[in-house]
Amino acid sequence: MSSDKQMEDYNKDNQTGFVDIHCHCLPGLDDGPINMNESLALCEALVDDGITVVIATPHQLGQFDGCNEPAIVRQSVSELNRKLENNKINLTIMPGGDVRIDERISSLIETDKIQTLADGGKYILLELPTRIFIDIEPLIIELAEKDIHAVLSHPERHFILCRQYDVLPKWLSRSAHLQITAGSLTGDFGPEAQKAAWDFLRMGMVSFVATDAHNLRGRKPKMKIAYQEICTQLSSEIAHMVCIENPIRLLEGRQILSVPLHRKHGVR
Repeated sequence: MSSDKQMEDYNKDNQTGFVDIHCHCLPGLDDGPINMNESLALCEALVDDGITVVIATPHQLGQFDGCNEPAIVRQSVSELNRKLENNKINLTIMPGGDVRIDERISSLIETDKIQTLADGGKYILLELPTRIFIDIEPLIIELAEKDIHAVLSHPERHFILCRQYDVLPKWLSRSAHLQITAGSLTGDFGPEAQKAAWDFLRMGMVSFVATDAHNLRGRKPKMKIAYQEICTQLSSEIAHMVCIENPIRLLEGRQILSVPLHRKHGVR
């Protein structure tokens, strides 16, 4: 695809802007911005990256067990939205969580101790422990029975999953979805994560690309470049689905579209 055609598609797709479903932009809650000034700076960078809506996903459970409960997240989102409006930063923040895998997840949703994405009750972002493997099929099934769909964050950066792809189709068949990080596609997390991210995309296993931005040092948002790279390496159709259409569908609580297998899938 020519660069002119890429930009034509990009400009058409971004009339409404990107929706970022995974971002650590709330001040002082986890390992994202430490204060409101850092948070506003990150939000300005998100706007510059073509994003108009962000689902704020502070860490929940794991080492943050008992912290960042939904009431706190909602209050922080409300305060940040007021600051954005006062500073004329054209960005809308929605509440969510980056939830570490835990056997209590289903009951904790019911008691409002952890958060679904955009508070919609339809999708939940789940983070696996980095260096051990847990088969989460029973949890995915349990959630699906309540009409809640698991979205697995950055599997390409998981020590086991980036080497062992075969378990993922089983989870996806149970209504789970994969979200990869924009920076993984550009090599920010190393060659192994980069290869796995592109492989997952080519194999049609990825539903979402998100920033997982934390700050303006090593964890900047990179949605524009990820979108353009997917257009170049794969197709504008796939770029549109994983960067535009499916994130909007998640935000609105609609069904996620299946991404096609790329005809030249394999090693990048």
